[in-house]
Amino acid sequence: MLREITLGQYYPADSVVHRLDPRTKLFGTLVFIVSLFISTNIWGYVLASIALAAVIRLTKVPFSFMVRGLKAIMVLLLISVSFNLFLTSGEVLVKVWIFRITREGLRLAGFMAARLVYLVLGSTIMTLTTTPNELTDGLEKSMGFLGRVGVPVHEISMMMSIALRFIPILVEETDKIMKAQMARGADFESGNLIQRVKAMVPLLVPLFISAFRRATDLAMAMEARCYRGGAGRTKMKPLHYAHRDRAAYGLLLLYLAGMIGLRFVPM
Repeated sequence: MLREITLGQYYPADSVVHRLDPRTKLFGTLVFIVSLFISTNIWGYVLASIALAAVIRLTKVPFSFMVRGLKAIMVLLLISVSFNLFLTSGEVLVKVWIFRITREGLRLAGFMAARLVYLVLGSTIMTLTTTPNELTDGLEKSMGFLGRVGVPVHEISMMMSIALRFIPILVEETDKIMKAQMARGADFESGNLIQRVKAMVPLLVPLFISAFRRATDLAMAMEARCYRGGAGRTKMKPLHYAHRDRAAYGLLLLYLAGMIGLRFVPM
């Protein structure tokens, strides 16, 4: 299960999405997330599905690799769908004991499931096609206007990119610790839910020690390279918009306009 988490990983490939400016990909991810929340009918999700499938195709990332990250949210997905399915009032379709499935609940549960899946896939596309350095530069450039009011934009961008980069590292470290303890007789798979949670407690101490050690090593490496924040720093590879980025912005605006227009189309 731990190795199924793909958020924060980078998948090297030669695709048009990989070559896009990180600011374009950040804006595209934001537009996609906003479009999922403004969609109110099936036609909006149809358009989102077509757009998402097209972008996945352009990334040249194997679809099987990309959907691996969905396994990590299955519990959250089942809980959200169940709550919307059984606790939404409306026209009753099926009633078993105290549980009722309504037409409105079925519709809302389907939209909620699609929204969660698309949110994970959309965020995963950005991290799979953007290196941590590019993500830091893109965040810093995108939030540069906040620096005028005293916000430490560079430091915030650095922390966000480091946090994303540490996700796969900590997942891999947890997997190694679990395998080491299983080789010594630990059992993480048998028993009920409470017993499994208790079995995971011994993982926390070595995992936290490993995380603090990595954070200390990173801080020492940054100090050894005379890192002093973003003031006066130059870029080896400054960000520049290309024609493909302008075309991508145009397509994103058309997509957003289409999603807004589909809000007024009846089911």
